[in-house]
Amino acid sequence: MSGTFNHINFAIEDRVGRITLASPPLNVLNIAMMREMSKALDECSQQRDLAAIVFAAAPDCRAFSAGVSVEEHAHETIYQMLDSFHAIFRSLEQISRPTLAVVNGPALGGGCELITFCDFVIASDQARFGQPEIKLGVFAPVAAILLPRVIGDRRARELMLTGEIIEAREALALGLVSRVVPAAELEAETSRLLAQLRGLSALALGHAKRAIDLGQGRSLDDALKEIEDMYLHELMKTQDAVEGINAFGEKRKAAWQHR
Repeated sequence: MSGTFNHINFAIEDRVGRITLASPPLNVLNIAMMREMSKALDECSQQRDLAAIVFAAAPDCRAFSAGVSVEEHAHETIYQMLDSFHAIFRSLEQISRPTLAVVNGPALGGGCELITFCDFVIASDQARFGQPEIKLGVFAPVAAILLPRVIGDRRARELMLTGEIIEAREALALGLVSRVVPAAELEAETSRLLAQLRGLSALALGHAKRAIDLGQGRSLDDALKEIEDMYLHELMKTQDAVEGINAFGEKRKAAWQHR
């Protein structure tokens, strides 16, 4: 499967879609690379039992990603660049499965936007994060939406309006990162988290993620109405919801069908 890609490596293994950025040295996100990422996500969307999608960098890369190609901000390519980049986030939202970024080294600009969107971020103590676009006279559209939600309005404004780069431990304290471990432990920590997710219903994970997203920036009453409707008329009609409740009552391990 991965042989069809030139800028990334991609495989679906044991219910996990793995998208590995493989454009050394810095994984600069150009249009061709971003379109390959969208193609990989299209394949992920066809997997009913998908437990998670993982983003990481290939071992020969010095960065998770240094961001979107500056050269493709030119007038003749800016539309295609934005469309290709934002298509990744639209696809991820539609797939609605847990997303995990594994970061060893810098995640800057578009790379930082990608990890901000992810549900989990496992970083090495050598990772760095930032939105330096303002230093080029532009700004990060996805970060403008997501970063205040994740780390709070005041600090998000400071990072975006100054272009400051922060270390892994500060990113952890802000909530931008879920866990910080030594680089040698990244794979083991990732495996532990994926084992937890594989033990759950893919459908339940998808519904839970949608519910969290539905609640963003809305009143409790408005959000609850839509979430209740999803819970009653979608989730509770799945085989997995019935199986999970029955398994609990019968004191046995649930056998998920992802239906």
